[in-house]
Amino acid sequence: MVMEKFQELRDLADKKLKIADHMLTMTYPLIKDNKLLLAVMQNIFLALTYSMGSILHYERAFKKIPPFQDNFTSKFNMFRAKVVEKYGISKDDVKFIQEIKDIIVQHKKSPVEFARKDTFVICSDDYKMKTISIDNMREYLNKTRSFIDLTSRIISTDAEIFDKPHV
Repeated sequence: MVMEKFQELRDLADKKLKIADHMLTMTYPLIKDNKLLLAVMQNIFLALTYSMGSILHYERAFKKIPPFQDNFTSKFNMFRAKVVEKYGISKDDVKFIQEIKDIIVQHKKSPVEFARKDTFVICSDDYKMKTISIDNMREYLNKTRSFIDLTSRIISTDAEIFDKPHV
């Protein structure tokens, strides 16, 4: 059986969430390397991005939204403009996705990063600091899990149309 793009993306989101969860709950306690928190963050970001993409491709499959470019900014703007209100997605979820994206960007641009106690610290050029802790990651994992569950509910609405063999 061939899966639709939105189903593949939902599965990828789920896989990235499981990787992030495993890294945080199993690997981190053994290794205790705070750089691992960054890897957890990156997997959370990918899970959110795939999940958002899943909803967009679902909408696109039914021709409810126009084509969009395959980059974060294009998808995020389309998501905010065409999907959030339609499905009653909370503004907190939208802010959360943006916050995770901002942290990833801040990390890539950061001239200085270091580990301190149970946190990973990212410094910007003007020495603003963003800390990532185990507690942050647990909270982010829970929010991401909720968002993926919401995605699954949204895309399962009419997805059975794609499961039936075409005659």
